[in-house]
Amino acid sequence: MSDSHETDKNIEMWKIKKLIKGLESARGNGTSMISLIMPPRDQVSRVTKMLGDEYGTASNIKSRVNRQSVLGAITSAQQRLKLYNRVPPNGLVLYTGTIVTDDGKEKKVTIDFEPFKPINASLYLCDNKFHTEALSELLESDDKFGFIITDGNGTLFGTLSGNTREVLHKFTVDLPKKHGRGGQSALRFARLRMEKRHNYVRKTAELATQFFINQATSQPNVAGLILAGSADFKTELSQSDMFDQRLQTKILNVVDVSYGGESGFNQAIELSAEILANVKFIQEKKLIGKYFEEISQDTGKYVFGVDDTLKALEMGAVETLMVWENLDVNRYVLKHSATGEIIIKHLNKETETDQSNFRDPSTNAELEVQEKTSLLEWFANEYKKFGCTLEFVTNKSQEGSQFCRGFGGIGGILRYQLDIRSFDDLDDDEGVYEDSD
Repeated sequence: MSDSHETDKNIEMWKIKKLIKGLESARGNGTSMISLIMPPRDQVSRVTKMLGDEYGTASNIKSRVNRQSVLGAITSAQQRLKLYNRVPPNGLVLYTGTIVTDDGKEKKVTIDFEPFKPINASLYLCDNKFHTEALSELLESDDKFGFIITDGNGTLFGTLSGNTREVLHKFTVDLPKKHGRGGQSALRFARLRMEKRHNYVRKTAELATQFFINQATSQPNVAGLILAGSADFKTELSQSDMFDQRLQTKILNVVDVSYGGESGFNQAIELSAEILANVKFIQEKKLIGKYFEEISQDTGKYVFGVDDTLKALEMGAVETLMVWENLDVNRYVLKHSATGEIIIKHLNKETETDQSNFRDPSTNAELEVQEKTSLLEWFANEYKKFGCTLEFVTNKSQEGSQFCRGFGGIGGILRYQLDIRSFDDLDDDEGVYEDSD
C-alpha cells in the first residue's frame, strides 16, 4: 500500500515539474498574467473581494490594450473561482492570462488545481510571466528521517522532515565509570558495568522500535535512520541483535558528534545533510543497479526500448516500468482514411518529421491524426491498468545517464522470464500466413 502511495506521489511530482516547465516558458504581452495561490483554510470570499478591488484599480490603466488584457485575466480568475465553494484541503493554485505562442498568436490559458500536498503560501501577482516559486517548494523532499543521538549520558530520539525537526523523547542514564579500585571485586565491578551498558543499549533499542515502527503496518515510519553519538554506543546499537532488523536496513549513516542531546542532534543534521539530500538519488541508483544486474546475468527478466516495453506491458509482464523524466516521445493515434483502421505509433522529434510515418506503407493512403499525447503523460495516466509500478528516473547519476543514453530512457524489470524476440517471429509468421491466404 505504501509503495503505491509513494508511486502516486512521484507521479504527482513529475506532473508539477512538467507544469512548472510549461508555465516558466510562457510569456505574455503586458502585465496580463495572474498567479494566484490560496493556502488551506483561506476564504474564497476574501479572494473574490480582492479581485473585485483589483478590477476597479485596473480600470484606470492608461494603455487600452494592456487594460483590456488585465481586466480579461481578472474576469477569468473570478469566473474560475465561482466553481469553488471553499478552498480545497491542500490549498488552491490558479494561473490565468493571455500568452503568446511560438508562432506569435495570442492564446488564453487558465489552469487551476489542488496541489498533492498542502501549499503554505499566499500569493497574488499580475505580471508578464507566471510565478512558480511556491510550486517548486512542493517538490522539495518531505521524507521523514529518524535520528538517535546516544552517548554515555543519555539518548535522544528525534525526526527531521524538510526543515522541521522534532524531539520525540530523551532520557538520561547514569552508568558506572571504570576505576582502578576493587581488588578482588574488580571482575564483579566490570561485570556490573557491562550489565548496565547492556541494559542501556536494550532500552534504547526498544524505544527505537516504539518510535520508528508504525504499530498499525509493522513497517518503519521513517525514510532513513541516522545514528550519532560521541562514544561507541552508536556502533554497539547498530550491530546489536536487540536492534530491530526492520530498522537496521534503514540506517543511512553512523556519525561522530562532539555532544549529546539537542546540540548533538543539530550537529548530526549538519553532518548528514549531504546523505539526506541524496536519498532519492541513492534509491534511483539502486533501482537502475537492479535493472543492470538482470541484464548482466541475462535472466530474461528485463526489457528496453519503446516497442518492446509496450509489448511486455500489454502482456502484464512488467513489474517496474522505468522511464526517463525528460523522454521526448509522443504517442500518436492514427486513423486510416479508407478502412477506418486505428494505428498507434510512437514517434520522437526526428521520426515526426518523416511524413512516411503518417502514410500507409502498402497503399500510401494518408493516416489522419486522431490524438497526440506525450508518452510520459500516457504512462502516468494508464500505468495502473497494466498492474505495474512506474518510476521516473533522471540522468544525473552515472547509472541514470547510461540508462538514458544506452537504453533509450525506457525499460522495465519483468515479473517472469520473457523473450520478446520470439513474439516478433510469431508476428512475422502470422503476416506471411495472411499473405499466402
